[in-house]
Amino acid sequence: MNCDKPHILLVNPWIHDFAAYDVWAKPIGLLTLASILHDHGFSVSYIDCLDRFHPNAPETDPYARNGRGAYLKTAIPTPEGLEDIPRRFSRYGILPQWFKEDLLSVPRPDLVLVTSVMTYWYPGVHETIGVIKEIFPNTPVLLGGIYASLCHEHAKSHSGADKVVTGPGEKNILKLAGDYTGFQVKLKFDPDDLDTYPYPRFDLQRKITYVPVLTSKGCPFSCAYCASNFLDPKRMLRKPESVVEEIGYWHKKFGVRDFVFYDDALLVNAEKHAILILEGIIKTGFNLRFHTPNAVHIRKISKKTARLMFRAGFKTLRVGLETTAFEKREELDGKVTADEFRQAVSHLKEAGFKRNQVGAYLLAGLPGQSSASIKASVKTVIKAGIKPIPAYYTPIPHTAMWKKAVASSRYDIESDPIFTNNAIFPCQKEAFSWKTISDLKKMIPR
Repeated sequence: MNCDKPHILLVNPWIHDFAAYDVWAKPIGLLTLASILHDHGFSVSYIDCLDRFHPNAPETDPYARNGRGAYLKTAIPTPEGLEDIPRRFSRYGILPQWFKEDLLSVPRPDLVLVTSVMTYWYPGVHETIGVIKEIFPNTPVLLGGIYASLCHEHAKSHSGADKVVTGPGEKNILKLAGDYTGFQVKLKFDPDDLDTYPYPRFDLQRKITYVPVLTSKGCPFSCAYCASNFLDPKRMLRKPESVVEEIGYWHKKFGVRDFVFYDDALLVNAEKHAILILEGIIKTGFNLRFHTPNAVHIRKISKKTARLMFRAGFKTLRVGLETTAFEKREELDGKVTADEFRQAVSHLKEAGFKRNQVGAYLLAGLPGQSSASIKASVKTVIKAGIKPIPAYYTPIPHTAMWKKAVASSRYDIESDPIFTNNAIFPCQKEAFSWKTISDLKKMIPR
């Protein structure tokens, strides 16, 4: 070990699933840790098992747009218990041999950090850690991220990591790194102040096709289906000028044009936050494209915010409608009424947004939800003049809906997160049927 400058390797793992696509998905938390470690004197390397631009990979996806694109995929055996699902199961990302070669090309690490996202993607995490252990058998591997936090005990038993870390890693990473390497440092930033954080190390990627931006952490809402409050219990906001400066940095230094807002509540308290960010972006005069795959809250879309988003360059706008069964919303999230939805859509249209730019997420596969209810919501959104986007429900531990999901599922989802995969409609009692998905797709105009 190099005691002067310990080397830490950070790894974004494979995805094992029935389907996966890079819809502006980057491990912003892991790359933020890379930046913090680098700024405090550690040597860092990064390997992305989902790397679409690996030198050995085939040509870039011809259908890629605005930074998105298809992952390389390899068919693998379907997990035990899901053999009845008539869909092909795959590993998404680079080939194992390429990963081994990449591991052998970096300096031998003193510590390896692996992140995790969807709880049911844990087999990909397990395989990733297994390969790391094969190449570096004596190097400790730490697992963090969403799966590690939501399914801590399962991750301890099934991931293969030497230690499973829960919660946001920014507060603990330097102490953990010091404990494992003996390299002790003093904090140069305030973990409770987002404006003191260094920018995530997106420059460690082979190619930067888009940059995710977090203007805040945490969410003021408590939706029954969402674990945001468990994962990020403290609400923190960045200063608007700090956000605009970061966008300018990536655009001017790396030529990035596509930016993705990862916030759970971008438009909350808009007069003091989002509006100032949007006005700052407009003042830069940059020709940029912005996307909101995490969805913005419908109730917060005013004439002013709609106009500013359009002028700033928002090209992909997603709103969190979830259902049009407005009379039953209180048990779900209580975020929006029918009138508020119609008014928000009107504001967006007046601002200049076209139907194919605005999509409303509609939850499908909720416990006890009928197909008629889903179809009624789709029809309501189409009638409003925007695009309905089915968001298939994933049961998540530590949410208000979890107990109902457990009771509604045909699988034992408490014993194994693999059965919470939204692609299999886990909270339906009847077996998976392609008809459920194809009927919805037929309703949605191209």
